[in-house]
Amino acid sequence: MLIELFAVMAPVLAGAGLGFLWVRRGHPYPIEFVTRLVFNIGTPSLVLASLAGASIDAHTFGKTMLATASVISLMGAISFGVARLLRRDWRVIIAPMMYPNTGNMGLPVVLYAFGSAGFVYGITVMVTVSLFQFTIGAMLSSRGNPLKTLVKTPTVYAILIAMTLLLTDTPLPGWLANIVDLMSGFTVPLMLITLGVSLASIQVKNLRSGVGFSLLRIPLAAGAAWLVASLLGLPELARNILILQMCMPVAVFNYLFAQRAQREPVYVASLVFCSTLLAVFYLPALLAFMM
Repeated sequence: MLIELFAVMAPVLAGAGLGFLWVRRGHPYPIEFVTRLVFNIGTPSLVLASLAGASIDAHTFGKTMLATASVISLMGAISFGVARLLRRDWRVIIAPMMYPNTGNMGLPVVLYAFGSAGFVYGITVMVTVSLFQFTIGAMLSSRGNPLKTLVKTPTVYAILIAMTLLLTDTPLPGWLANIVDLMSGFTVPLMLITLGVSLASIQVKNLRSGVGFSLLRIPLAAGAAWLVASLLGLPELARNILILQMCMPVAVFNYLFAQRAQREPVYVASLVFCSTLLAVFYLPALLAFMM
């Protein structure tokens, strides 16, 4: 079991560690360019490549999206109580509570732990979280019109195309399948490297608050995901991946949104950094329980 867990976590740690050390050694990394590349090309290609030929029916796909949306909403409701407990503004706490790192860290862990069968569910959770984050999250951080942001998000169109293919049981044309398969190949490695670069760029000033928040959020997220998955009757694999994805550390985008809205970005940075470091310890335990 330990060997299996190490095989899952090793690529994640290696990729993020590479990015972290690369920046710490003083090498340049065009994080804005890479983020745009992954967000606008890599992620839509990954969605199409994973969902178009996946052995998942539209009903299960829709149910998994509904379950993810329900967990996000439940975590949003819980965040008001957590904010009061931590004596913080709810507008600072709500985004880190709702939006875990289901992309940069979640997808690689799901891929190496559960293979292509589980990766489909991991993608489904990730795109649902992304839709919430770049609409409601953008609205809470006062970053323009969230509907305009949604219309300009290529992943939305990739989801619509994938849903149409699933509903009509239509495969992608061979030439297009080869293109999205090629383009999706760089997405997961770049996600991990960018995660390490982002962690190296974040300045942390309060480790205690970050650790305290993480120890509070993880069981709440696991409990909310288990409850929703049980109520909706998700298959066991989908349930496990929903729990795993929602227990991922706080997404780096929460720090970027907090910085742009000027809502305690230093505090949010500590949440991102500490929750990611703690994930090295609690994710193997969670995976051991599931596997």
